[in-house]
Amino acid sequence: MEEDAKALDESIVIQNGNMTSTRRPNFIIILADDIGWGDLGANQQERQKLSNTPNLDLMAQEGMRLTDFHSPASTCSPSRAALLTGRHGLRNGVTHNFAVGSVGGLPLSETTLAEILHQNGYYTAMIGKWHLGHNGPYSPTNRGFDYYLGIPYSNDMGCTDQPGYDIPPCLPCEPGSQIQHYRVSKAGHSSCYSKVALPLFENETIVEQPLDLWRLTQRYTSTALDVILKARKQAQPFLLYMALAHMHVPLSPHFHVPLPSAPHPSEGAVYAASLRDMDELVGAIKNASDASEKDNTLIWFTGDNGPWDQKCLYSGSVGPFQGKWQTSRGGGSAKRTTWEGGHRVPTVAYWPGRVPANSTSSALLSGLDIFPTLLSLAGVKPLPDRRYDGMDATDVLLHGTETGHKFLFHPNSGAAGKYGDLQTVRMGRHKAFYITGGAEACSGSTGKEELHDPPLIFDLSQDKAEETTLDPTTEEYREAEERGRRAREVLLYDIATDPLLSTADYTTDQSAAPCCDRRHASCRCSSG
Repeated sequence: MEEDAKALDESIVIQNGNMTSTRRPNFIIILADDIGWGDLGANQQERQKLSNTPNLDLMAQEGMRLTDFHSPASTCSPSRAALLTGRHGLRNGVTHNFAVGSVGGLPLSETTLAEILHQNGYYTAMIGKWHLGHNGPYSPTNRGFDYYLGIPYSNDMGCTDQPGYDIPPCLPCEPGSQIQHYRVSKAGHSSCYSKVALPLFENETIVEQPLDLWRLTQRYTSTALDVILKARKQAQPFLLYMALAHMHVPLSPHFHVPLPSAPHPSEGAVYAASLRDMDELVGAIKNASDASEKDNTLIWFTGDNGPWDQKCLYSGSVGPFQGKWQTSRGGGSAKRTTWEGGHRVPTVAYWPGRVPANSTSSALLSGLDIFPTLLSLAGVKPLPDRRYDGMDATDVLLHGTETGHKFLFHPNSGAAGKYGDLQTVRMGRHKAFYITGGAEACSGSTGKEELHDPPLIFDLSQDKAEETTLDPTTEEYREAEERGRRAREVLLYDIATDPLLSTADYTTDQSAAPCCDRRHASCRCSSG
């Protein structure tokens, strides 16, 4: 295997009819959390506005901005599982989020991108939020990653000594001896995990519990630079998967250390500062990658889903994709939903000398496509016995073609209906909804769950805000409805007949919660 991997490090690439030898590329995937399409400065229509993402804007200027790129789901675990497997949740088994006390995780029958690249000679590292199972065989170092530093789930799923900004605000870890993990309700909102502290893992060991949220960005940045330097010294191609805590609440920007008596920051200031924190991290990684002309590194920045509406001033901007049909009737139209604001995410691909500089693509693409695209670029074939839902986007990235998905399906991720159901289909400029509602807005309202037969259909080329449906009596509607229905039937049949479907274990047990030292309150690690 080692000899085969070394041989693969030198691959043949055909450029302009000439064959040249080149080292296999490195890959850095940067996955932001709960980020809005409009959060990226380069996506803002009013470009005179001061951008909070100058490093990402520069990366877009020197690379490619993908304006019609979508997360595979609109909440954490399903989106990440789909990215790492190239398969919808109905295939890989992950249809909703795992919990603090989850026993299982991404089914062991699934093979991750990291596993395949590792088996083919890549050094693989992950930094950040995993959220695909934290016990035993489900942890990152057992799913293909040589190294891991990060948190096992979202950064609001555990208490800390100095909480970040959230709605409602959370208290520090409670003293006391009894280990518990649960949420209580305040004013109709989900409140805080107050019994088990948020842990920081290195490989399979908890190294800090509770972790210091206010130093997490710095820690992630320095570790990422170490990973890049180590791989460079080893002259080994690498995959670095960075799943950031930004822009998920609680927000903890470096401009301010929270104090109970501190005045409330001005509206938007905390979110803007958090965006700048994230952008500085991205800039540091880009600079480290650029430091060596021989690095041959593709950096792919994207998001796991859109902003979390119900967090109000601590949530991001969906830009023009406002889901007005839904918001006019009550309820959210971003995270957890299949409205554009829930899954259309800011995305930039940067690869000096390979991805055309200052380019923009409107090809219809998805996080599902990262898996097959990176394997293709590495010269590695996916498993032949698997059915995949992603497409190889190499021609879009390197050759400027606009050929994306003919049809792209969006699953329910916690709004109306059954988890994982493919409730919305995108086909060119048209988008059909078979069910709507069920997500909470900042106001606290939750849209009424409604089935649509025939479906609601919007023309996104004329109506980015998804405000006005097509008239069902028109030829345009009938043609779009038929195409969507047939495509949905074909995909659902393909999934139903897939012999390698996986089922995730969503069992929870209090003893499965990660705990550094059960003798201490909140599982707190003893000093040292």
